[in-house]
Amino acid sequence: MEHQPVTRYSAPARALHWLTAILVLLAFIYGLGGSEQRVYAASRDFDRQLHETLGISVLVLAALRVLWRTLGTRPDSPQVARWMEIASKVVRITLYVLLFAVPVTAVAGAWLEGHTLTLLGGMRIPPPVPEWHAIGAKIAGVHSWLGDVIVWVAGVHALAALYHHFVLKDRVLESILPRWISKKR
Repeated sequence: MEHQPVTRYSAPARALHWLTAILVLLAFIYGLGGSEQRVYAASRDFDRQLHETLGISVLVLAALRVLWRTLGTRPDSPQVARWMEIASKVVRITLYVLLFAVPVTAVAGAWLEGHTLTLLGGMRIPPPVPEWHAIGAKIAGVHSWLGDVIVWVAGVHALAALYHHFVLKDRVLESILPRWISKKR
């Protein structure tokens, strides 16, 4: 029996990829930024709850993606220059690290500053650690910085996919697109 090459990511892998991308973008858009007083102002409750819910959702999706990646099959990589192969691996690993680091620094920063996480639907998760405000504020600052970094790295990732599609004319982008989009091609 001849081995059929895998040309597309599985439907669950594609769904996890795009759902993660959408939630990261929404979390960035609804990121509050600014001083602690501004972020935790009563007038910002809905925005903060939405941002925190999106962030926790990204963390859960990241864990599911890692699990699925260890279990699922992936398409064979196209033959590209060695530097492109290395760059691809570095960007992928960086994105995975950031998918965990951004929400973890948010939760750690909030809890160490003494704030309860409040998710949409009224779910409240109080800090399980004693308040250490100065460290929490520093970690919250790292969270803000990492939030910007993940958007830039994801942008580079998207540009690379477009380069593969339009310049190299390989199937890298198509392998991750939902079937209904790739069938139009």
